[in-house]
Amino acid sequence: MHHHLGVSAFATHAVVDQRSVVRVSPDVPPAVAAVLGCAVLTGGGAVINAARLRPGDDIAIVGLGGVGMAAALVASAITRSAGGRVIGVDANPAKHQAASAYGIDEALTPEEAIASELRLPAVIEAAGHPRAFETAVSLTAPGGVTVTAGLPSPDARSSISPLDITAGARRIVGSYLGSSVPSRDIPFYEGLWREGRLPLELLATASVPLEEINSALDVLADGAAIRQMILFDETRS
Repeated sequence: MHHHLGVSAFATHAVVDQRSVVRVSPDVPPAVAAVLGCAVLTGGGAVINAARLRPGDDIAIVGLGGVGMAAALVASAITRSAGGRVIGVDANPAKHQAASAYGIDEALTPEEAIASELRLPAVIEAAGHPRAFETAVSLTAPGGVTVTAGLPSPDARSSISPLDITAGARRIVGSYLGSSVPSRDIPFYEGLWREGRLPLELLATASVPLEEINSALDVLADGAAIRQMILFDETRS
């Protein structure tokens, strides 16, 4: 009855405002349609709408969860054909093993990334953690942009050098839900998927029945899943 942000994600039915609905083609699989409205809209939008990534640009993604991996997929679709690199940064080594499948050219821990002295023109923070934000800022090249798309705790605080921001002409941009216009952006991502350039099926790493939602959230909290799809009775067959 008091569903979070009007999403009703764990309900069998939902009443929504027609302005919140974007039509996709009937042949789009449910798992792909689900991530189009969440992970891809947020992560992809951070890359395209906020960072304004261009073909051939290098980019780093800090935090390789659902939003971060979606950002990596979209970044790869935009930049790799022109020689751009996608660098992934995550403290969980298990995420590194799967990184290449998501279009990531090199996966590093935060410590490795900082020690490597990598500096990139665009860095996306997708972890929602103050240390991840600090890492993202430190990896941003002079004249570059740090896009923060993660949602940290309201009382979280980070420490960065104002001088580095000013002297390096760096920009910090907040991106909520990918700074997106869903009616414009979701069809764009669907088009990339249809062209075979955006393998969104990779984001759905597991499916669970609604009765196992508590266990599924534990798995998510442990960082062992990218996105899990809830299967209701009518979708199990």
